[in-house]
Amino acid sequence: MNENFIKPFGFVLIRVAGATVLFWIMSLFLPKQKIDKKDYLKLFVAAIFGVMINMLFFFKGLEYTSPIHASAITITVPIIILILSAIILKENVSKLKIVGVTLGLIGALVLTIYGKSARAGDNVPLGNLLVFLNAISYSIYVIMIKKLTLKYHPFTFIKWLFLFGLIMLIPFGYNDLKAVEWHTFTPNAIWSVVFVVVGATFGTYLFNPLALNKLKASTVGIFIYLQPVVAGLFAISIGADFIDSVKIGAMLLIFLGVFLVSKKPKNAI
Repeated sequence: MNENFIKPFGFVLIRVAGATVLFWIMSLFLPKQKIDKKDYLKLFVAAIFGVMINMLFFFKGLEYTSPIHASAITITVPIIILILSAIILKENVSKLKIVGVTLGLIGALVLTIYGKSARAGDNVPLGNLLVFLNAISYSIYVIMIKKLTLKYHPFTFIKWLFLFGLIMLIPFGYNDLKAVEWHTFTPNAIWSVVFVVVGATFGTYLFNPLALNKLKASTVGIFIYLQPVVAGLFAISIGADFIDSVKIGAMLLIFLGVFLVSKKPKNAI
């Protein structure tokens, strides 16, 4: 979303508010399921990582970094999830996966430090750092909701997750939203907002827990690997970014890392 229409935090507030309304409306047509009182705190903490920090850091990071940097750093999420799964869920980690984690993090670090962008005046290292923190935050969220997906229907806890997230985001995005000149919105800008609210937010946050209910967290994360390819090609095609040997090398390290992390042992079924 172009900042000429709305600033990042205001856009985040619209995104979450719209998705929250959709989740609550849809929940009216589904069987009611009561949430245990002890799980409300888990939902609140999950909203901090999965909604508030995740979205604020990502969109703020995009102010400073480039689409290629952001998308490449974002695919470290499966690697981070693997690490957190080993620490929190006590899952076994093979030597091959350790090598993959190391290569992926080296690639992400190169992109974070490498300070060139197609746009003059960008603070690329800061932007990349914010996007990387966003990736960590989202990974924590995925680990946190794994058990909740087995206990509740997605609409049951997602509607509360987004309501808590919306309440926390209001202080950050209210002024940006108040400053929006709605009459300047073009049809293309309006459809962009609708797509982000319905597809990128409502759809993504609904289908992730559905997938987590059937698959391992690290398996769900594999689909993130396609982001740098799509975002990078699109950014280059519209002149919003450029590619060079350093970016290619860093992304190859990340791809190799995530391949090794997701590779099953020979004796796996």
